[in-house]
Amino acid sequence: MLNKMSQTNKGFTLIEVLVATFMMTVGIGAALTLVNQTTAFTQVISSRLAAAYLAQEGLEIVKNIRDTNFLKIHKGVEGVNWNSGLTGCGGGCYNFDYRSQALPDDTNCSGKTYLIVDSGFYKCSSAASPLRVQRKITITLVGSDVLKVSVEVSWQERGRTHKVTAQETLYKWMQ
Repeated sequence: MLNKMSQTNKGFTLIEVLVATFMMTVGIGAALTLVNQTTAFTQVISSRLAAAYLAQEGLEIVKNIRDTNFLKIHKGVEGVNWNSGLTGCGGGCYNFDYRSQALPDDTNCSGKTYLIVDSGFYKCSSAASPLRVQRKITITLVGSDVLKVSVEVSWQERGRTHKVTAQETLYKWMQ
């Protein structure tokens, strides 16, 4: 009779329940950690993409100033060289945005070192944005006809400083 009773009362022991609970807890914890890391990684990648575009925009601003100088020379404006407004950033300039016509930009960005989004555009600001985005441009005159341009975009996110750098060599292509 005792054998028959022990065969019908099959169930989990306390140790089996504890092991199963531990395994479920570890599995759920690992899944939540993975989701948290993926979310953080996605945010950093999104910021890195925006920084790459801001670095490229910095190069385009320099090209625009150079090409505007060529147009002024072609129209016969006196006192304009192909690199006018570009030679003051050998040590690095922070004061410029898409409206800049010379570097550093004393008209639009004097005393402002951060970039913030205003009406869908990144503009100079003296107030630091939550990400503290800065764009630094360094222009080195390599020869009489060559400029080496480096744009570094840096920002702070999740307690770390991140940087994206873009470089290009510009030439005096018009005589």
